[in-house]
Amino acid sequence: MTFELQATDIASKARAGVISTDHGLIETPIFMPVGTAGSVKAVTQDQLKEEVKAQVILGNTYHLYLRPGTSILEQAGGLHKFNGWDRPILTDSGGYQVFSLAANRKIKEEGVVFQSHIDGSRHLFTPESVIDTERSIGADIIMAFDECPPYPSEYDYAKKSMELTHRWLARCVTQMANTEAKYGYDQSLFPIVQGSTYKDLRQASAEFVASLECDGNAIGGLSVGEPEEMMYEFSALCCDYLPADKPRYLMGVGNPWNILENISLGIDMFDCVMPTRNGRNGMLFTTNGVINIKNKKWEKDFSCIDEGLDCHTSRFYTKAYLRHLFVSSEILALQIASIHNLAFYLHLVKEARTHILAGDFNAWKLEMIPRLKQRL
Repeated sequence: MTFELQATDIASKARAGVISTDHGLIETPIFMPVGTAGSVKAVTQDQLKEEVKAQVILGNTYHLYLRPGTSILEQAGGLHKFNGWDRPILTDSGGYQVFSLAANRKIKEEGVVFQSHIDGSRHLFTPESVIDTERSIGADIIMAFDECPPYPSEYDYAKKSMELTHRWLARCVTQMANTEAKYGYDQSLFPIVQGSTYKDLRQASAEFVASLECDGNAIGGLSVGEPEEMMYEFSALCCDYLPADKPRYLMGVGNPWNILENISLGIDMFDCVMPTRNGRNGMLFTTNGVINIKNKKWEKDFSCIDEGLDCHTSRFYTKAYLRHLFVSSEILALQIASIHNLAFYLHLVKEARTHILAGDFNAWKLEMIPRLKQRL
């Protein structure tokens, strides 16, 4: 994997670049739709390509490990062959899910023993086993196994958690070096910066991660309940210490204005379940603001969902029709809303990239954020 930095905004730290992988290019800044179990909920792979214009999607190691399991994925030839997605894939390590979903988990130096949320069976994730699992899944970009501390965390806990994450990271790097990709293309490891909301810990973690000189780096443990301004503060701090010639991935962020603010701080990659999850509940993000499509005010609105998008779904279906589908509990409502929200997110980062290359990103961002936040 390589990263070419093409431009930096004059009035901010926003960057435009290109990540090259064996499954294609990723133009940054980029938003990555979340396909937890190998599928972006309610959206087909063709729709992701043609309407959403996704360049890369996510899979999740915890979920894919439990179901369908690595044996089936290996027999299929990896996740790309299994789900028919021939563009880049990134896999989370599953660490966040182990700590948020699994019952009766026990953290040890060796790894984490946890109980499956599906059937109660017990499993062990170690840095080595997670790397092996991600090798079997076959993602282009794989995340190191980490512990994500909750917010708020006491200083001593956050420090011990960060130090454990660093020891696990060293083992992940060693396991990557001692194993090979299974399907004939390269895989890249991204370490994850932790340290909760403590400046000295975040700086120490970012410096340790940077010292490993991996192909890219990630920032974890933000957008977990802390105030927005605190998220921006620590995102900026991490960017100050992560190398400029490698892509920076802020995990689990966020709403549209979070993304624009973090782009201005130097972040290149984002993922979040918000566009699909909120879409399935009737919340639409548009170029003019946020819509609750279930509200009666849209009952007779026969304008399209969002004429500002180059997306057939957003320009073809009307607000009145989509509201009707939601109040009638039609499955099509979930698909239309999910496609629209994802198309909007990809449109937003593409516009951000255009303005970075043009040199006027910061002025555009300041104009866009109040518009995106308004409730229609």
